[in-house]
Amino acid sequence: MVHFRRLGSGLHELSSGVAILVLLAFSLHPLIACAFGSSPQAGANQAAAPAVSEKTEPGKLAAQGIGTPPGYRIGAGDNLEINVWKEPEASVSSVIVRPDGKVTLPLVKEVEVLGLTPAELEKLLVAKLSSKIIQPDVTVVVREIRSKKVYLVGAVNRVGPVPLLSNMTVLQVLAEAGGVTEYAKKKKIYIMRTENGKQVKLPFNYDAVVKGEHMEQNIPVLPDDTIVVPH
Repeated sequence: MVHFRRLGSGLHELSSGVAILVLLAFSLHPLIACAFGSSPQAGANQAAAPAVSEKTEPGKLAAQGIGTPPGYRIGAGDNLEINVWKEPEASVSSVIVRPDGKVTLPLVKEVEVLGLTPAELEKLLVAKLSSKIIQPDVTVVVREIRSKKVYLVGAVNRVGPVPLLSNMTVLQVLAEAGGVTEYAKKKKIYIMRTENGKQVKLPFNYDAVVKGEHMEQNIPVLPDDTIVVPH
């Protein structure tokens, strides 16, 4: 009887100890969670919370255009993009300069653009739009140059006009035309150019230039130059 009483007393003490440990664990649980940064409830709330992205003010779109030659002025047939910041109803993604040198644009209707630089046209449009838009910010982008051309005749693979999309040399224009033919007199090529109302003849030795010689003959071409490649 004594043995069973001792056993029963030991089980009672053991169960009491377990109960104390369980209570202690529950009491320490919030402290343990705080030690690691947050409570389980807070962690759940953080997991459930949707990600909030910062709202940024839309900036001016980077318009895509081509590089224009120094001194470029807008001509008939050129393709322009007019971007008025934050004013899509006043912007156009593409407009062709008509033969009369004008374009039709929203809000300002017809505008004379022939002979202007892109920067000059921007100032003109700002002045015209100021009565309709508060502090208009205008960007003019040249998407395509069709008004500036040089002409090739003779022994080239593609005779005719070549658009001047950027600064180009004689050799680059010939390459754009598919090169010279096998019958070309490569040492007798010349450029016809109008200077001060008179036509001048500028020599170009193809064989020498491609060898890196007489590079001074590989001049930048100008609008309306004619490159002649004799047979």
